[in-house]
Amino acid sequence: MRIVRPGRLLGAGLVLLLIASALWILPSDQYIFLPDPAHPAAPLVKVPNPKPDRNGGIYFVDVIVRKANWLERLVPGIRDSATLVPADVVNPQGESDTARRKEDLRAMKQSQSVAAAVALQALGYGKLIHLNGIAVRQVVKSTPAAGKLRTGDVILAANGRRASTACTLQRILAARPPGSSSTLTLRRGAAVRRVRVKPIVDSGTGRRLIGIVAEPLVHIDKLPVPVKIDAGRVGVPSAGLAFTLQVSEELGRDADRGLRVAATGTMEPDGCVDEIGGVKQKTAGARKAGVDVFLVPAGDNFREATRYAHGLPLVPVRSFPQALSALAQVAQHR
Repeated sequence: MRIVRPGRLLGAGLVLLLIASALWILPSDQYIFLPDPAHPAAPLVKVPNPKPDRNGGIYFVDVIVRKANWLERLVPGIRDSATLVPADVVNPQGESDTARRKEDLRAMKQSQSVAAAVALQALGYGKLIHLNGIAVRQVVKSTPAAGKLRTGDVILAANGRRASTACTLQRILAARPPGSSSTLTLRRGAAVRRVRVKPIVDSGTGRRLIGIVAEPLVHIDKLPVPVKIDAGRVGVPSAGLAFTLQVSEELGRDADRGLRVAATGTMEPDGCVDEIGGVKQKTAGARKAGVDVFLVPAGDNFREATRYAHGLPLVPVRSFPQALSALAQVAQHR
């Protein structure tokens, strides 16, 4: 019988502790998405003479995104509702974390302006948002758009229907059967021309992809009511729907109908609610906050959210007016 000396056991234990510490500290080659409990939107929105909301409330949901340590990389199940994501998916352009964060904050700032303007328009303050097409910022190589679209092109319509935002463009393209070609009307310099593209279907989301990075050309008039949204470190536009609802609530509309409402979705300037990422984590965050209902963009986002709702009532929405109508119906049937 071999006797192991206490000193050797202690040494082996120290080695294992050092290995575990290194696995916990050292960043891996992947990112991890983690849920963050839904936060009330009210403290972040300021309007003159806000109307008090004694019942209910609007909540936005966020996702914690950071480099996974090696222990999380090897044993992802140690984190509840976590998802490991390859770096090239989180950052397909290969930007530094600082540059990507800066771009996220720029997008969030524009999202806040859009949220305020959409809410004010819906409240009857007149037309404040003016759309002039979708500006192509980048064309991805080896995609349907390559060789047909150029950086600087402005998409005006698709299949004869006006397309003012990526949200509406996506829905127009998705109305055709998979594998069908679509006609884009675009402005290139002073000329207007038409090009044919055959979108590919993303196997994970079902979205039609043509291979461009684009954003709406939007001008927002000076708001007749000063609205300030201080989102702090929330650097993504997916809280747009929640902020639009909160602005409406503070300006006198009973948007939440006395419900605790969590909402996610990018608010487009035409009132369209576009899809977002991190649905698993955002659904978990809404569930942990104990809200009454969770508004989710219709389509693949809603279908994914149903897998993680675990009893949390979900409502699919496609536009801001539909979100308001849906909340009225939910409150009526409670």
